[in-house]
Amino acid sequence: MSEMLIVSSKIKKYVQTKAQFNTSKEFLDALSKSVEGICNEAIDKARAEKRKTVKARDLS
Repeated sequence: MSEMLIVSSKIKKYVQTKAQFNTSKEFLDALSKSVEGICNEAIDKARAEKRKTVKARDLS
């Protein structure tokens, strides 16, 4: 696993506030990995358009 890309404490607080559920480390790791994948796809799209800036439109 690469570097954690999310703020675990904020995710845990959100889930607890929203649903009164606990959050496992396994969930946090998977969420971070998902965020990493989303970022990589957006970077690829920006690169394909010969831009050095990742924009919101790269998320789609």
